Amino acid sequence: MRLLKDIELIVIGGSAGSLQVIIEMIKNLNDTVHIPIVLVIHRKAQSGDVLRALLQQFTQIPVVEVEDKTEVREHAIYIVPADYHLLFENKRNMSLDSSEKMNYSRPSIDVTFRSAAEVYKENMLGILLSGANADGVEGLGYVKKYNGYVWIQDPETAEVEYMPKHAIEEIDYDLIIKPGNLAGYINQLLSE
Repeated sequence: MRLLKDIELIVIGGSAGSLQVIIEMIKNLNDTVHIPIVLVIHRKAQSGDVLRALLQQFTQIPVVEVEDKTEVREHAIYIVPADYHLLFENKRNMSLDSSEKMNYSRPSIDVTFRSAAEVYKENMLGILLSGANADGVEGLGYVKKYNGYVWIQDPETAEVEYMPKHAIEEIDYDLIIKPGNLAGYINQLLSE
């Protein structure tokens, strides 16, 4: 595994089967995590604030649903709202976009991975979890193009293996990760 250094942003994308992995990760993250973590999860357009409230139960780290022009802060977990794409204007600000769906999805993991990679370049980590379509695979290609880091969930541990399996076949990844190890690797990364 390449040495992870100078990571300024973690973006985690997931679809069907990813929520339980995310909950387990959040439960086991150190409360001192200082790098912003952005969650791009496929969900129904009218799902409201339920996901933010659910995740906040498991951590002391502030869980924030992104609004247009939200400032990127170090000690936070951000959730992309349903029915919007998330873009990074720069390392300080995020914006929301309601343009057409990509891979049948809005938010699109591809859109956020690409935007983050263009801004953070080698200082970002993209993680792709369980899911039923190819969203995220093309975006991980941009993460690698800009020398960022790529972790992919082990398809054998995924509730729906299509997304991570497709990514492993297409992308030069840094690590295949089992869900039970995800928080530990992030904690280790952030304590180095």
